Amino acid sequence: MLMTAEHYLDNEGQKVVIIMTSGPSEPARCATPFYLGSVLAAMDNEVRIFFTMEGVRLMQTGVAEGMAAMEGGKPIIDFIRDAKRAGVALHVCHPALPGYKIEPSTDLIPEVDEVNRASELADLLLQSDKTLTF
Repeated sequence: MLMTAEHYLDNEGQKVVIIMTSGPSEPARCATPFYLGSVLAAMDNEVRIFFTMEGVRLMQTGVAEGMAAMEGGKPIIDFIRDAKRAGVALHVCHPALPGYKIEPSTDLIPEVDEVNRASELADLLLQSDKTLTF
C-alpha cells in the first residue's frame, strides 16, 4: 500500500514511548529504536525512549561508540545522536543502573535527558498514544 501525504498528516502530534530493554548482548536490536524514533519525531510527534534492563548499558559512556547493529555498520552512538538532533528525549531507569555498576552522575553519555524512577515510566506510558518495545 502506497502512503499518501494525507495519511502522514493524520499521525502527527502523538506521544510515543519506546521502551528499550535490549543492549550490547543483542546489537542487531539496538539501531532501529533510534532510527524509528528519529522518523517519528521528524513527523512532529513527541518521542521518548526509556532505557531499562540491559538497555541502560547503551547510555553508558563508551558502550554505544563501540557497537554496530551489523558488521561494518554505522556505530550505535551515531543513531543515538541522530535521534537527539530529531528531538527524541532519552530517559534512563535509575533502579536498573546499580545492576550494571553504572553511576548516573559520572557514567552516562551527555545525550541522556533524564534519569528516572519506574514511576516516571508508568506516567509516560499512561500519557502515550503509542508504545513500542525493543
